Amino acid sequence: MNFPGAGALGGAPPGGQLGAGDPNMKWLTNAMESCYVKTAMSGVAGFGLGGLFGMFMASMAYDTPYHTAGAAASPISSMPWRQQLSTGFRDMGKRSYSTAKNFGKVGALFSGVECGIEGLRAKNDMGNGVAAGCFTGAILARNAGPQAAAVGCAGFAAFSAAIDSWMRMPKDED
Repeated sequence: MNFPGAGALGGAPPGGQLGAGDPNMKWLTNAMESCYVKTAMSGVAGFGLGGLFGMFMASMAYDTPYHTAGAAASPISSMPWRQQLSTGFRDMGKRSYSTAKNFGKVGALFSGVECGIEGLRAKNDMGNGVAAGCFTGAILARNAGPQAAAVGCAGFAAFSAAIDSWMRMPKDED
């Protein structure tokens, strides 16, 4: 295929890179610097990864709806094969969707808070991630009381510091 401005082979222009003056690159760069776009992308990515993680965890769970404590229904092994599959996939879908919503919420919240802090401080350092982790942990645990909010703040801040320091480590060039 040959798209306008894409060169004869349909790829990048000769030279391998799009120029800094290209209006599409300017638009993309401006969009990626927007807190709204960063927040939305993090929420969507978190939803997708949370869905995959939830599906995996649901497939590995031993506590089906028919084996939980206090369940009055018959065991799943006594059902016909099609009903067993239907019940299992329905449970997997519910768990996957629930995990996806939670991951999306956490990703969007953290990214939005971090971007806002970075804009206020006008710096890009580890302090932004640590502060955003603290705010995110406190916001997520706010309904459980002030002690839980403090623990959530400390936990998310420590996790953010660990991930941020690992991401900022110089790479070995072998």
